[in-house]
Amino acid sequence: MNGKPKLWIIIGILILIPGAHADECEHGALAGERYRVIVSTDIGGSDPDDFQSMIHFLMYADLFDIEGLISSPWDKGRKEHILQVIDRYEMDYLKLKTHSDRFPTPAYLRSITKQGEIERAPSKGYRTATEGSNWIIRCAKKDDPRPLYLLVWGLPEDVAQALHDAPEILKKIRVIFIGGPNKKWGANAYDYIERNFPDLWMIENNSSYRGFFVGGNQSGDWGNTSFYENHIKGHGALGEYFGNFRTGNIKMGDTPTVTYLLCGDPENPTTDSWGGRFQPAPYRPKFIFNRQTNKEDLVEVFSIVEWNFTGPNQGPALDEIQFDIIIDEQKYDGYYDGDGLYRFRWSPKSVGTYAYTIYSSLPFLHRQTGEFTCVAEGALGHRPHEIAHKNWWTDILNPAFREGAHSGAKTTNPWREKVLRDWQNRLDWIQ
Repeated sequence: MNGKPKLWIIIGILILIPGAHADECEHGALAGERYRVIVSTDIGGSDPDDFQSMIHFLMYADLFDIEGLISSPWDKGRKEHILQVIDRYEMDYLKLKTHSDRFPTPAYLRSITKQGEIERAPSKGYRTATEGSNWIIRCAKKDDPRPLYLLVWGLPEDVAQALHDAPEILKKIRVIFIGGPNKKWGANAYDYIERNFPDLWMIENNSSYRGFFVGGNQSGDWGNTSFYENHIKGHGALGEYFGNFRTGNIKMGDTPTVTYLLCGDPENPTTDSWGGRFQPAPYRPKFIFNRQTNKEDLVEVFSIVEWNFTGPNQGPALDEIQFDIIIDEQKYDGYYDGDGLYRFRWSPKSVGTYAYTIYSSLPFLHRQTGEFTCVAEGALGHRPHEIAHKNWWTDILNPAFREGAHSGAKTTNPWREKVLRDWQNRLDWIQ
């Protein structure tokens, strides 16, 4: 081994040791810096961990200027599910208020809770304005020199719609997106944002967030189950409500967007924070096929994969679903993009070989099949059609920061115990 790889390993080891900067919270909400925040969540949908993350977030509501809570589901979640958490917050509000007079009133939180998009975007990446997307625009246009942080826990549909309707808000917003599975369901909206707003400030957290519930110190009270049993259960209405989801077993996969702002310098994603650290992403991987694929066709994990098929010309593009495609026993939507072009986009969340089958009323597509092979992110290099970005960051791909298959997770899980200790103190406020 030559000198450079040795130096890389040494640097990797040093970075894995939590440094004094984040440990002492010289920057972040816990250090008194106030950030403007909107949360976009698919709470009430397919994964109950959004309820867990919302409970945690509201227990830190005194540290942020919360400007919006938006329901942006692709499944069954709705605005009412955010309101259900606020109802429990109201039961604990007086206790919380004795520790900080900056906790927002339940009435205020209800007033800024909005319904966002309830359908996945068609191929063009946006649909029509929603209460949620309009609220993002309204907040972004406020006369406030601070950026507006959009914490995206579900699909990016409302962010795409807001940018489409008011592109001038681009320089006022910071997007922290929990991608991974959300990216595969919101592939069209993501692709629209990535292609049309290359200067957007974006953290695309596809796997680092998993460090909150995978790895780190899980001994004693700090286990995903034991922490609930010893420090959440029996602690106020919020603590009791937490137990309704995943039987209290901690996942809280969206919480790293909040802890990123709690401790660390959020304007510099390459430095340590309680929500992880990230590497610049000058290009985002995208693979385009103008045919059915086979297992020799390679794509990268968390890339956008696009299939284009030529068929009957139906005139201008249509927003109605034209075909279904089944991958991994899940159904996704394909669209007609005009001029005889039929298109489907998807994003794989893990490596492996995938097979798909298309179902459609269009004979040329019906029961067409294909395969493709997904390899690690970064393995296939840069493609000429990919767009350059100056303000985009993603998971650190260096294997030293990988927890199992999850790139970047070891930038998050060293802080897990500190995050839980701090939350434990607040949970005791409402016991």
